[in-house]
Amino acid sequence: MTPPPDVTVTVIVHNDAERLPRAVASVRRQSHRHLEIVISDDHSTDATPEVARRLAAQDPRIRCLRLPENSGGCSAPRNRALEIARAPYLMFLDSDDELPPDAVAALLAAHRERDIDFAMGAVQRIRVDTGRRSTWMPHLVQERRTLDGIEADPRLFFEHLATSKMYARAFLDRHRLRFPEGIHYEDQLFSAQAYCLAKRFTIIPEPVYVWYVAPYASSDTASISNQRHRIANVRDRVHVQRLIDAFLADSGHEALREDKDHKFLKHDFRMYAGDLPYRDDAWLEAFADVMNPYLDTLSPGAYARLPRAERVVLQLVRDRRLDEARLAARGLGRGVAPRRVVTDADGRTYWGERIPETDEARRELDLTDLDLDTRPFFSAQFRHEITEIVRGPGASVDLTVRTYDPALRLPVGPQRAALLIAPGPRRLTVPFRMDPVRPGIFEGQVHFDVAAAPLSPAGFAGTRHPLLRLTHQGQVNTGLLLAPLDFPPLTTRVPYHSGATPHRVTIEPEGHGAGRLQIRWEPVGVTARVLRPVVRRVARPGVKRAVRLVASAVR
Repeated sequence: MTPPPDVTVTVIVHNDAERLPRAVASVRRQSHRHLEIVISDDHSTDATPEVARRLAAQDPRIRCLRLPENSGGCSAPRNRALEIARAPYLMFLDSDDELPPDAVAALLAAHRERDIDFAMGAVQRIRVDTGRRSTWMPHLVQERRTLDGIEADPRLFFEHLATSKMYARAFLDRHRLRFPEGIHYEDQLFSAQAYCLAKRFTIIPEPVYVWYVAPYASSDTASISNQRHRIANVRDRVHVQRLIDAFLADSGHEALREDKDHKFLKHDFRMYAGDLPYRDDAWLEAFADVMNPYLDTLSPGAYARLPRAERVVLQLVRDRRLDEARLAARGLGRGVAPRRVVTDADGRTYWGERIPETDEARRELDLTDLDLDTRPFFSAQFRHEITEIVRGPGASVDLTVRTYDPALRLPVGPQRAALLIAPGPRRLTVPFRMDPVRPGIFEGQVHFDVAAAPLSPAGFAGTRHPLLRLTHQGQVNTGLLLAPLDFPPLTTRVPYHSGATPHRVTIEPEGHGAGRLQIRWEPVGVTARVLRPVVRRVARPGVKRAVRLVASAVR
């Protein structure tokens, strides 16, 4: 009789025939071989069932499971696989992700080292649009440690992925812990329950999961987490938070509520906050309708732990000052000043044009501690907004720029300014003058010719965001440049007579985050296809010069 496998890895899939083989291959390549693979198909309607059967025919460790109807989430396919799993330890993998080669071995070793309920490791995030790699929540998994419960480090609520862990089957069965069906963001509830119910768990620093992130996928292919533009998504996220809150209260973990609330504000709400500049009035009203009743239930201590900029956005949403919430959200994490501030009789400074009416609003919108009027000039906070973009000849644009100086740091009169951008080894600096419009507001016009930006002969493929520099009494201050979010992209071909390969250049608003002015370069022509890759790979200066000469001759 064949002994049961050590570990069952469940691969859940729905209409993902193209990526399923990659996910399954990553499990088959595991250095620990004695495992089983359950492909749990949530009633796919594409070629996924055929692909799953073909994979099972290639490896006797693979078993196929197909749900009779689509559940619309991750929970049901995981739970059905859990029912037939034969191993004492369980892992879960999504079909669009992978496991590193030693993931199973590393987590299983942690279980065999001591009696624990689950083991967890590092998650590698790979952006599919840029290929950029990073570690998810690195500060939580940077060292090996075993904890006697979540109380030892409540920050772990931030690491709510169910897929980064290997669970003891006995632990899940003892607590009848299964993935909640019929809801989205099921991982958050499941992980909160696992953290609170576990008597002991181990964290290892080794990577155990590869998470492919497509942050700007089209709405029909985006994951649940990337469907934040839907109000139903907001409702789903708030709903699961209420379920977590109820679990904490019922299980005797109410003392963790502030930590869990802080995680919601810092992670979940923060994701929506970054999108607020791109939402219309109707969406913002609906968002406040859904979000505000829940925000009113959160502990004050959770708010107090946030950076001031995030507290401002939260309060503006709660006060339904939604236009101002848009403005505040464009500066999150970037040191962008408000357009206006107001000071009361006690010298306290607040966001906006009026003193807040309630004690709560005054506490949350109080900017006094930011020292806007006394901090060094190089770190002073201004707000630079493009109010008009006019296309000029060739690759040039004429920009009207308005600078808000709410703390009145700049003297009365014209100001020296410059636009800065560096797509190549040298920076392009375009000086211009900012004239006063009224106290705290300056405006200027700048002619910006993209073709004047110096590129290397190899060219440049990528994106740059121009910066605005102010100079005052020999000191400089550099800040980002916010673009109108509704102007259409301007695209042209630039020959670059400086010797660089021709490029297709696009000037546009950044489609996410602060919405900075954004310029994209894309090399075109034979030199871009053939010679530019050579220049990038060759290390010796002499060879580089030879390749550049050839490139020049070809042009």
